Amino acid sequence: MKKFALLLSILMVATMILAACGGGGNAEATATLEPVPADFAGKTNPLGTDAATEGAKVFQVNCEPCHGPQGHGDGPAGAALDPKPKNLGELQTRASDDYLFWRVNTGKPGTSMAPWAGILTEEQIWQAIAFIRTLKP
Repeated sequence: MKKFALLLSILMVATMILAACGGGGNAEATATLEPVPADFAGKTNPLGTDAATEGAKVFQVNCEPCHGPQGHGDGPAGAALDPKPKNLGELQTRASDDYLFWRVNTGKPGTSMAPWAGILTEEQIWQAIAFIRTLKP
């Protein structure tokens, strides 16, 4: 009976530890995205997939330093940031165009994601989003 109680105790502690650590899963992959504000809701990329070519250039200059060449959040400037930059390859699989456009435009409070409105044109932002859509998780 003592062995059973010990085994049960170990199992309970292990379960609590795994729960506290997120079970070893990718918390970013399962995190719920914030709702898109009304000013941005419903926007879709007006550019075709061919815009990804120009978007790659926009991304390389403006996004790659933090997000890295494949958008995995591993750029040289991103290494010093807390929280770390998002893995855009993973994010783009869950995020709508309006969400991505909103975040690039306005940035994200509490992070180092700066607002790019006024620095990039709307066309450049959509081009970058077209490129982001090509990134792999």
